[in-house]
Amino acid sequence: MGGRGRSRTQRKHFKQDRENVWKYSSNSNADKTTDNNTADNNTNNSENKVRWDPFTTHNAAFEVYYKEQGIVAPEEWDTFMEFLRKPLPSAFRINSSSQFCSDIRSQLENDFVKSLQTEFSGEDEAAAIRPLPWYPENLAWHSNFSRNQLRKNQTLERFHEFLKLANEIGNITRQEAVSMVPPLFLDVHPDHYVLDMCAAPGSKTFQLLEIIHRTNESGSLPNGMVVANDVDIQRSNLLIHQTKRMCTANLIVTNHEAQNFPGCRLSKFHHDSSIVEAENGLSINQLMFDRVLCDVPCSGDGTLRKAPDIWRKWNAGMGNGLHCLQLKIAMRGISLLKVGGRMIYSTCSMNPVENEAVVAEILRRCGDSVELIDVSSELPQLVRRPGLKKWKVRDKGLWLSSYKTVPKYRRPGILCSMFPSGRNDVDSSEVLDGPVVETCIGNDGEMANDSALNPAKTDAVSPSEADSLPSCDVDDDDVSSLPLERCMRIVPHDQNTGSFFIAVFHKHSPFPVFQENDAGAIEPMVNDNEELTKLGVEDASKVDDLLETKLCETAPADDAETDATSLDNEALKLGDDGSDDQGASDNKEPSPAKVGIKRKLQVQGKWKGVDPVLLFKEETVVNNIKQFYGIDDSFPLYGHLVSRNSDTERVKRIYYISKPVKDVLELNLLAGQQLKIASVGLKMFERQTSKDGNSSACRYRISSEGLPVLLPYITKQILVASLVDFKHLLQYKSIKFGDFVDAELGERATKLELGSCVVVLKEAHQEVSSPPKMDSSTIAIGCWKGRSNINVMVTALDCQDLLERLDTRMGTPNDRQTESHNVEANGVAATNDIEMKDEGTTQTDMNE
Repeated sequence: MGGRGRSRTQRKHFKQDRENVWKYSSNSNADKTTDNNTADNNTNNSENKVRWDPFTTHNAAFEVYYKEQGIVAPEEWDTFMEFLRKPLPSAFRINSSSQFCSDIRSQLENDFVKSLQTEFSGEDEAAAIRPLPWYPENLAWHSNFSRNQLRKNQTLERFHEFLKLANEIGNITRQEAVSMVPPLFLDVHPDHYVLDMCAAPGSKTFQLLEIIHRTNESGSLPNGMVVANDVDIQRSNLLIHQTKRMCTANLIVTNHEAQNFPGCRLSKFHHDSSIVEAENGLSINQLMFDRVLCDVPCSGDGTLRKAPDIWRKWNAGMGNGLHCLQLKIAMRGISLLKVGGRMIYSTCSMNPVENEAVVAEILRRCGDSVELIDVSSELPQLVRRPGLKKWKVRDKGLWLSSYKTVPKYRRPGILCSMFPSGRNDVDSSEVLDGPVVETCIGNDGEMANDSALNPAKTDAVSPSEADSLPSCDVDDDDVSSLPLERCMRIVPHDQNTGSFFIAVFHKHSPFPVFQENDAGAIEPMVNDNEELTKLGVEDASKVDDLLETKLCETAPADDAETDATSLDNEALKLGDDGSDDQGASDNKEPSPAKVGIKRKLQVQGKWKGVDPVLLFKEETVVNNIKQFYGIDDSFPLYGHLVSRNSDTERVKRIYYISKPVKDVLELNLLAGQQLKIASVGLKMFERQTSKDGNSSACRYRISSEGLPVLLPYITKQILVASLVDFKHLLQYKSIKFGDFVDAELGERATKLELGSCVVVLKEAHQEVSSPPKMDSSTIAIGCWKGRSNINVMVTALDCQDLLERLDTRMGTPNDRQTESHNVEANGVAATNDIEMKDEGTTQTDMNE
């Protein structure tokens, strides 16, 4: 297998700068000033220096568009635009499942808030850090301090360093305030299966994992899980990098188009799925979710405050070009949602074509099976505005009030679903008299709409032209009759945030079967008893099974690459633009020879460029690990370990998975490896490759990520250290047995077996020699017992953070230089013959 240098994931993209940040541009010729009177430009470079100007914060087309849509009242417009042109305040969220959650919140409330209030007394009150009033339990905070202030003021510099370290460790997550809102309305429980369809960069995924773990019983893993998906492999790597700070065994990261996310339905591949379930002990026969977060790709104009380059790029065609993709993704999310489940549809756009229009079309297509929930009573301190019930569509400089006003040649590109009523009032027999322009987005994710791809071809206008553009009043009858006021739109000037749109759906009944009417529009079939009886179904709850059966009958049984999701999308007409790609093949009868034949399972490693997920079944190794650490039998170790290397002799990292993740992995294998898994599991054990590692009775050490999960079940290789010795280990990384302040600790260390061990911080009134009682609140670190030393196997950042947490909790001085112990004098920083660092896992680490 390839090593680090030959990794098949583009790790280099982690360090690429993003374009959309508040910075000065060096590319615009308009920003360059040159003294034209200078004769010799080569000799007088000072006269040819580039003048750096910030990004423009004006776009006439943007202002015309949103004034016409009535996003805010006319009297609020100036204030609305004023806030859009200001940089966004920084915000962060405390990890509610962190061991030090209460300590960090207390430090913010009692240390930083008071010191900063003293420092900035009499100045702008808005600059002080403070909790977001609408986020529960003071777990989310924001600040208006600029980067320049953070660097120049000593108190702010200490606060900034605190934020950077806590974010890197995973104790906090730096996240835009409005981005924190959608997971709060999802009502996630610890036993829920949750799908985050467009998850990168991972802040909301991290938030969902927090909720699952925090509400779970202490000392046990949740019975739920999160599947975080993103179509782009580079963004998936960023997602993995973000979520690995959570140290969870209840996460799967996948790499799929959201609109084609696999359902892994066993009935498609097996003649009798119930037999398969019984034989394999599976609790599921298809991948369905209790909660779905559908935060779709959008034009992003709600992020103008943090991404000012959007001012230059924005045009109305961007929203039109994304409408079709957004609808496809949302409909796929609804189809993967269990009956009784909840789905959030959200965007960071203010455009009603991307927001209310998509929500309205979902309700029209799903009929009574889906309800748009009113959540106005939840989070009462969050200021939000109701969704719009009427709006217009802008295309090629024209305002379109209803579908019948769309020019004939633009009708294939401007869909009736973009308008409030969603009606197609045009005679389908009319012949188009112009070129067909497709606005939907293909499987490669690229927009085919020329206005979305080329800003030069859009309806960009100058201020002088803005008032002379043609306009159409919204027809009185072209107003949505659906309860779109239950949606919520967050605007910047209400609470000094970015902009966001959120809609909450509840699924009441199985997804209806869709059909085309005479005009070519999509409508649900009647789900009454008489109609179902004609279809051979006695119960409405079996509609989904009927649909899947019909799909299986039309699918070639020997086509190993056929994706159930793509067939689902065709049958349900998800995001259909009137074309029929299946053609006459839909009417073909299945070959009698192929009916009832089980599909041949795919071998592991189906997906190119992604290492397979393999259950680690080497009982000799597992037994050795279990015996060496004295792992209690109550901890489910067998069947819960996986690796990414098919060569069992070269497995370096062993990952632990929870039961729900295990069930999904087994289902995926039986379903033909439909899921493309980029990351799974919690790194629990890592092979020690040093000289001492080869001499140890157990070559696998406990990873620092997996230690909190395994700690309550370990009975061997444990040392209990006093506070002073524990801090010395964190500070100096390596201490000889004879140099511990507590001589008894050194004696106990010599009696341990050579290899990995755990050092636990002694609690108050606890005897050092007594067996420790460990739970989720116990503070411990992974170490290596060498021939003469105890060596810390934790990253330098983890050591620094833990030292600061202990100083804060114990009220001890923060000056490390005052330590009087003679550790350095005795040369305790010796022994470099083993690796002193427990490296964080990235996708590169997994591709062994």
